[in-house]
Amino acid sequence: MFNYEEAFSRNIGWVTKEEQQKLRKTKVAIGGLGGVGGDHTIVLTRLGISNFHISDLDDYDVPNFNRQAGANMSTLGKPKAGVMEETILGINPEATVKNFDNGITDDNLEEFLEGVDIYVDSLDVFALEIRRKVFRRCYEKGIPTITAAPMGMGTAFLIFMPGKMSFDEYFNIIDPSPNASEYEKEQLFNDNIIRFVIGVSPSVQQRHYLVDRSSVNFLKQKLPSVCMGVSLAAGTLCSNVLKLVLKRGEIIHAPCGLHFDAYRNKLIKTWRPWGNKNPIQKYMFWRVKRLLASNN
Repeated sequence: MFNYEEAFSRNIGWVTKEEQQKLRKTKVAIGGLGGVGGDHTIVLTRLGISNFHISDLDDYDVPNFNRQAGANMSTLGKPKAGVMEETILGINPEATVKNFDNGITDDNLEEFLEGVDIYVDSLDVFALEIRRKVFRRCYEKGIPTITAAPMGMGTAFLIFMPGKMSFDEYFNIIDPSPNASEYEKEQLFNDNIIRFVIGVSPSVQQRHYLVDRSSVNFLKQKLPSVCMGVSLAAGTLCSNVLKLVLKRGEIIHAPCGLHFDAYRNKLIKTWRPWGNKNPIQKYMFWRVKRLLASNN
């Protein structure tokens, strides 16, 4: 028979019994359950967090097998949100899960963030429009937000705290003009993806060992990803969720971030005042754009 205290008793020592109960009462919203999202969900559940709003509109497919926590032959073709809900309840039957299996939309954004303590961002890298809306609303509601991206065989993460630098201020995503052509919109979308990637990972350590640059094509929404980066991202992000909930430990937030790369044996703390408007970021944008142009 399930018993919460016994199930998560091995956490005690790293957290107190009182802190474990605080984690138990915490509500986390997770946007996106493929890639890093599934790993985030499982780690947070094993940490003892017991209240979730989860969202994904996709089903598991064979190309997910190399990195997504819920992807295997038994879940092939099944909705990711449904599988992750079952996974949460399989670990903690007392958990409450609100499943937004049609994705996050303008119509359900308020409901998705209702009563939430922390928002965990694991939306697809190309889902910029809804990502911006979620981060903006979290900022308005005073909800801390975390994104941790698998970058090659490492991870880079950013935290956006209420009252501090916002997502929009940091990333400087540019909207197309009303009379922009489809070609101009495509090129701007490509540029904005570059802004997002170099914003999350200002050090861009992963560029040093990308052996096949043709695997990167933003216009075709194609990026390589391996499970080591995903696992590192989950460990990093969920450790910071713990710190935010328990209000102890240093919180590194935008315009600062961290990038650990296990392949290069390097940990870099980044600091980019003005975010992507920083001259260093402008140079990196130009450099990455030039590099990717040779692939297309």
